[in-house]
Amino acid sequence: MRSPSIDLLVLPCAGASATMYLRWRRLLPEWVRIVPVELPGRGARIGEPCQEDCVRLVEQICDEHAAAMQGRYALFGHSMGALLAYAVAQRQRALGRTLPCVVFASGSPAPLRRDPTRYLDKDHDDALIADLRRQGGTPEEVFANSELLRMTLDTLAADYRICASFPAVPQPPLPLPLHVLGGRSDDIAPERIEAWRQEAGGQFMLDWFDGGHFFIRQQEQQVLAAIARTLTRQFSGVRHAAALASTQPRNNHECIDTTI
Repeated sequence: MRSPSIDLLVLPCAGASATMYLRWRRLLPEWVRIVPVELPGRGARIGEPCQEDCVRLVEQICDEHAAAMQGRYALFGHSMGALLAYAVAQRQRALGRTLPCVVFASGSPAPLRRDPTRYLDKDHDDALIADLRRQGGTPEEVFANSELLRMTLDTLAADYRICASFPAVPQPPLPLPLHVLGGRSDDIAPERIEAWRQEAGGQFMLDWFDGGHFFIRQQEQQVLAAIARTLTRQFSGVRHAAALASTQPRNNHECIDTTI
């Protein structure tokens, strides 16, 4: 029997590059193919101007990754990346294109439960540096290197403008499984993360992990185990895929089926 496979498109958080997911290539099962969604202005695209409008960025992502989103695929995004993953899935639905088998939304409030004041007065370096310090996840080497810090702050400022431009318009629930991940010590109120339930037209899953906003690094093994379990369920009839997932630890997992 041919082994199942799936493309997992991974979208970065604000201020980051898709390289934040490179380790996942060797830590997830071999049948999961990581597809980094590198945004303009960072990583291999450092020479391009940053996009600052959410709608145009989502259109660009859908166009650039159309080939990967024609077969079996899933979307994962952390923080800003979670909003982008959700918006990409909604655009795919609106265009009548192939939908992801699951959307993973990590470290983000639900689209309609975002704090409208979150990005006010975040247009100067002191405020951006304070945000980086508060959230954690930024290596000290970045703060110590003026060139790296400048690049990070410029990218973060552009990404905050993307987040601020995210349309606060109700959308039909996505007709697919939605798997939400949150950090117990994140400063996002739990009810704002749990509100993702309203965006799920299929199965809704919620995992909580110890750690703050960057729990996906602090609890990387547990996060990847949860992702692998969910992806494996899409191929539950394939024996070897199920065996791969069964070797992963099962911690802090809540699965709520909202399918009617």
